[in-house]
Amino acid sequence: MKRILVMHSGGLDSTTLLHLAKSQGHQVVSLGIDYRQTHAIEHLFAQKQADRLGIERNLISVAWKKPVREIPVGRDTNEIGKEVSKAFLPGRNVVLISLALAHGAGWGADEVWTGINAVNFSGYPDCTPAFLQSYQTMMSEAAPNAPSLKAPLLHMSKPEIAKLAKSLGINSGDTWSCYRPQTSMQGSITPCGQCDACVLHRFAWANLEPPTTNV
Repeated sequence: MKRILVMHSGGLDSTTLLHLAKSQGHQVVSLGIDYRQTHAIEHLFAQKQADRLGIERNLISVAWKKPVREIPVGRDTNEIGKEVSKAFLPGRNVVLISLALAHGAGWGADEVWTGINAVNFSGYPDCTPAFLQSYQTMMSEAAPNAPSLKAPLLHMSKPEIAKLAKSLGINSGDTWSCYRPQTSMQGSITPCGQCDACVLHRFAWANLEPPTTNV
């Protein structure tokens, strides 16, 4: 049994990782990072899944006035990934993963799991095998005794991830992926249905495929 810290935003990928680690019998902690993102509703979904599995949830709060980025809307899956999304914020994943690894080291984690994947994604350069490899190399120099960084879903498509999620008891409404939450006058919050995250979420569940990668 390993001690696994899962970077858990509440989205499909990270929630699948949380369930996967738990199903493999590891000691698991769910880690959220609150950097005042506009889609903070994701933390509610993450907490619900952590509670469902009886997993401790930790939260790192960062007082970050993040630069506003344009959120592309109305793109189909053929457009997504052809070029880097305008929503990409350089350095974001570097910072968040560094925080997770530091937190994991303090907890005594053997591994930190991140849900980044390089298939059916928005072209982010910090969600690629090259990024993961270079980050792992950097960490081996900077903190040789730190937890190892793993990305079990790196080479899986969104439909493959959804198929795995379903096999672990996760349904499409159990996670939150939208970058542009819509709030009604009554106070309810719903996904916009138009941003890349919404498009990929819908694509994943509409095209379930059996996993082809060992995880």
